[in-house]
Amino acid sequence: MRFVLHGLGMLAALCCLFETATVAAQGGVLTLAEALKAADAPHPELEAARAERSLAAAELELAGTRSDASLTLEGRLQRVQPALRATDTDFISDNSVRLVARKNLWDFGRTQRGEEAARLTLEARELGLMDRRDQRRLDIMARYFDVLLADLRYTVDNEYLAVAYVAFDQARDRAEQKLLSQVDVAELEARSQAWLVRRAESEKRQRLARALLADAMNRPGELPSELEDPALPDNERPLPDYEVLVAAMLENNPRLKAQQQLLAASQQRLEAIRAERNPRLDAELELADYAQRPLSGRDQVRAGVVLSWPFYQGRTVSAALAREQAQFQKLQAEREQLKRDLTQALLAAWLDADHLRRIARRAAKVEADFRDLALERARGQYEMEYRTNLGDSMAKTMEAKLASRSVEYRLALALAKIEALVGRPLAQLAQSKGAQP
Repeated sequence: MRFVLHGLGMLAALCCLFETATVAAQGGVLTLAEALKAADAPHPELEAARAERSLAAAELELAGTRSDASLTLEGRLQRVQPALRATDTDFISDNSVRLVARKNLWDFGRTQRGEEAARLTLEARELGLMDRRDQRRLDIMARYFDVLLADLRYTVDNEYLAVAYVAFDQARDRAEQKLLSQVDVAELEARSQAWLVRRAESEKRQRLARALLADAMNRPGELPSELEDPALPDNERPLPDYEVLVAAMLENNPRLKAQQQLLAASQQRLEAIRAERNPRLDAELELADYAQRPLSGRDQVRAGVVLSWPFYQGRTVSAALAREQAQFQKLQAEREQLKRDLTQALLAAWLDADHLRRIARRAAKVEADFRDLALERARGQYEMEYRTNLGDSMAKTMEAKLASRSVEYRLALALAKIEALVGRPLAQLAQSKGAQP
């Protein structure tokens, strides 16, 4: 009878789990590899990074236009006083239409510095896009593991609920036979209700975890019904020493490299602003047509080289320099803070991976092995009708599996974070001195 009740409880729980899954979008089994492909798919965060890259590319094109040729049509209505007066009046009309072509020959560094600043900014945005893809992969991976853990948590809570319900049902039978007090029955009923609440909360977490995964994959509303538990063979790759990883991170981290490129771009902009005080040399061709010109000269075609040297520009250059110098100092401070943040993030991920490998994984395996043995013993005792703790042993076995898989998921995520931070696969650093197996 007790076995039948336990089986009915398990059947009801599985039906509830099936209903939870069918709320999600129908489809096949989602694998981790398929989920990670969504890291390159359109997403608001990724699109924002792409827009910044496009903006930087447009700025680079704009910076190169300073030396482009220009063609201008000018109409002049003017009165002039000739040096040699041809009439009795002091001023005469000298109206004309002119077509002026101008091409910069040399601007003493303005265009070159501006283009270099724009090029460095574009490189920084490219690196930012690369980093955003890495962050998207980490986010999808974390959300994927959250769903798997939520499903396991639901299974564990459901097992405990089944055990609590069987115990409560047995207590009612014994109470009817006057073998158990109503207080004990009430206690067991309260316990079963508490597990019912916990299972309901686990069910909510299942739905929420799936919704977050769908959002991370840019598929809002398309909740995946079933996920494959990945084998995670990369969890066995060697882990280099922290000092080796720090050196690699300072050299290859895309966010840090992007910040350094932005700093170099700011330096180039400073030089371009200073070059505004320099002269510029232009080639000029002018075609003119005059409406009644009493003057003797009618220079309809002019060609020459024009040297322009700004002697006074007010506060324009000094104000622009002050603004860019403040921006340069801000970028310097941000770079130093970013170094510290990335170093701390790397240390946290490395310590987490090291702890999970050396300690947590071993402890989880020992617990899982013990629970397997305890379950076999409980099955034997159940068959011999010595004890009735089979359901509790099954629940604890599932809980041990939950702990073991949690360790593997956390380890996989920590190693992926380390790779994203150092900007290189760990396999390339595996031969470095001090790599841990």
